[in-house]
Amino acid sequence: MRILFLGDIFGRPGRKAIAAKVKVLREELSLDLVIANGENGSQGVGLSIKNAQQLLESGIDLLTSGNHIWKFSNIYAFLKTSERIVRPANLPEGTRGRGWTSFIVRGQVPVAVINLQGRVFMNPVECPFKCADKILEEIDPEIKIRIVDFHAEATSEKQCLGRYLDGRVSAVLGTHTHVQTNDARIFENGTGYITDAGMCGPVESCLGLSPNPVIKRFVTGLPQKWKVASGPSELQGVLLEIEEETGLTVSIETYNSGRMTV
Repeated sequence: MRILFLGDIFGRPGRKAIAAKVKVLREELSLDLVIANGENGSQGVGLSIKNAQQLLESGIDLLTSGNHIWKFSNIYAFLKTSERIVRPANLPEGTRGRGWTSFIVRGQVPVAVINLQGRVFMNPVECPFKCADKILEEIDPEIKIRIVDFHAEATSEKQCLGRYLDGRVSAVLGTHTHVQTNDARIFENGTGYITDAGMCGPVESCLGLSPNPVIKRFVTGLPQKWKVASGPSELQGVLLEIEEETGLTVSIETYNSGRMTV
């Protein structure tokens, strides 16, 4: 199975790049499945229900998310009712939405997608390691392909979860930092891994934002008004090939669309 996993979609530039490119990529790369993190899809922080539906109509099969998903309250009902969007599973019991989901690809191959959030340098949540153990006990053993989006800040926490789950999931793919890392690999027991898949959005930016206010914040220490950057955008992520019978990754490589004006 060929899967394209795309990093955090940032604001309108990211959404426009997704709309312009993903359906084309499905054909060009012979993709069976496209997953993307959408938590910054609206104004750079959060995701509205309108923008979530636009992204899903643009060729994305499933949206993962993270700590910013809660900004727009109209997404709450969508999180509860839709099986095409997940939020971090290790949030307190009773939180709206689902932390993992499963579905059928090509009419016959079951796939599970798990969303987890890190604890280092982030708001307190339940242990992602123990939460992953619990979810894996719940997932039907017949579902061999299991993708984990680990939305976390610390590289050490991401690498440790990847190794902790090695051989038990198909891939552990980091999101949140918006900077694509150069460590795509397959661990010893067959789990594909990258510390961060990167970002889908404006190239000339600071993590998607117009650089000047961000720089001024660092220099002065004073609050600034953020603005989504403009100019060319790019899509970043990873392309995976996963063996359907075993659920193990046989190939993983970074993906970058290159600059495009949309």
